[in-house]
Amino acid sequence: MEPFRTITGIAAPFDRVNVDTDTIIPKQFLKTIGRSGLARGLFYDLRTAEDGSPRADFVLNQASYRDARILVVGANFGCGSSREHAVWALLDAGIGVVISTSFADIFYQNCFKNGLLPVVVGPEDARALLGDAERGAGLTVNLEYQTITRPGGAVLEFEMETYRKALLLDGLDDIALTLKRAPAIDVFEQEQRERQPWLYQTSEK
Repeated sequence: MEPFRTITGIAAPFDRVNVDTDTIIPKQFLKTIGRSGLARGLFYDLRTAEDGSPRADFVLNQASYRDARILVVGANFGCGSSREHAVWALLDAGIGVVISTSFADIFYQNCFKNGLLPVVVGPEDARALLGDAERGAGLTVNLEYQTITRPGGAVLEFEMETYRKALLLDGLDDIALTLKRAPAIDVFEQEQRERQPWLYQTSEK
């Protein structure tokens, strides 16, 4: 993962509550384990007509929001199944930050494992940011200082767990975090091999 610091860009409004992961990325796009190419399936049933053409009324199909990097959404975003593809699809479409009053727990965890920043704000701040997005305004989200800078310079603050924040700032997923401790793991295994050699013996057939 790339380290996350700051994102400045257009914010797209998606004011729906309880948006589940099947809405974010429908099941027919789950056949791949690759993380690229999933943008075409993002919100597919909402943004695509039955004949396969783009729906002009869907926000991310509108010219003002096609390059949006921030999504302002309703409560309980990412509920439903635990599919990690939902996060991959958002990232593949260029979305780096999703702002809501609440997220489904597994989706929230998957964001940190893949470098997508989920920002939780209070209802009043959410309404203000949604209004900014509806006006096509840009926002700046700074993870290090835990701030969102609105048009005109007003600054909102958000909370973030220290551990999760550090993972994003350093660009570490679970595997990379474990590998950082590789020297200590090697020492432990060597000491254990000496104390309990039978654990490392392989049976001969």
